[in-house]
Amino acid sequence: MLGYVKIDKGELKVREYEIYTGYYCGICKSIGKRYGQLPRMALSYDAAFLAVILASLSNKSDLPVQEHCIAHPLIKKKTIIRNTAVDYAADVMLLLAWYKLIDDANDEGKLYAKTTIRLLKKIYKKLQARYPKLCREMETYLSHLASLERERCSSIDMAAEAFSKIMELIFSEGIVTLYSQNPSGFDDPEKYNKTYSLMANIGYHMGKWIYMIDAADDIEENADTGAYNPLIYRFNYDENLETTAQFRERIESDLRFNLYHYLAILSDYIDSLDIKKNKGIIENVIYLGLNRKTEEIITRKDKDKQI
Repeated sequence: MLGYVKIDKGELKVREYEIYTGYYCGICKSIGKRYGQLPRMALSYDAAFLAVILASLSNKSDLPVQEHCIAHPLIKKKTIIRNTAVDYAADVMLLLAWYKLIDDANDEGKLYAKTTIRLLKKIYKKLQARYPKLCREMETYLSHLASLERERCSSIDMAAEAFSKIMELIFSEGIVTLYSQNPSGFDDPEKYNKTYSLMANIGYHMGKWIYMIDAADDIEENADTGAYNPLIYRFNYDENLETTAQFRERIESDLRFNLYHYLAILSDYIDSLDIKKNKGIIENVIYLGLNRKTEEIITRKDKDKQI
């Protein structure tokens, strides 16, 4: 997850915003308590959405507490939410950060990545022991994705598939981790299996959207550096024939069609979930936050500064 899955703050109720940030701060606290302060740098609002949607399937109420924040010790106490969904989202976020560091170190030789890998290696070993299937399959998909990128694959569907499968895995394994041994909120195995399938599809189609929106966001940077971007190869960008602004204008209709197609499918699966709490937050992200981010990046409007 890359920082694109956010709320539309202006359309969220005050209480809902407090709960949402409580999940975000809860993830930060979870990391600090279990792994130390350094890994907190990988914190992302994407992880907050993962925690919110996983927790929304349980009948258990959120139990917010007020605590001081280590990053802002002089500011009044903040709302913190702790539950198993928060811990799982924190772990997933650290795994994704770890694999990103590995990619940066291997492909780009970045010194900061090599240094941070040494510092986080023990943490990764703990996560690998806790989630062997998740780590094993994520590594397989990431290896395939890296291969496609090295080949400069011109198929957006092929390039996006590997990342989409990672997201599918993250969301579906969240159901297994949180509910397979303690099926709170599930009346029978059939309902559990249906929820597992829905969450897998939510993760998959969100992965499609994230991969393409990230590619759209990075057009200028990738065109300048020569880094792989599926859009550049799919639509044959040539710096000698057009500017990146002209390229964006040329592919805008294709981008818009595909991105909103992914969001339409995603919303259908969200609508089928039996959400027991925080529905307003989830709907805000899916129907407002992601749409806003889509328009923001397609049209290159200023990025959201509200969070």
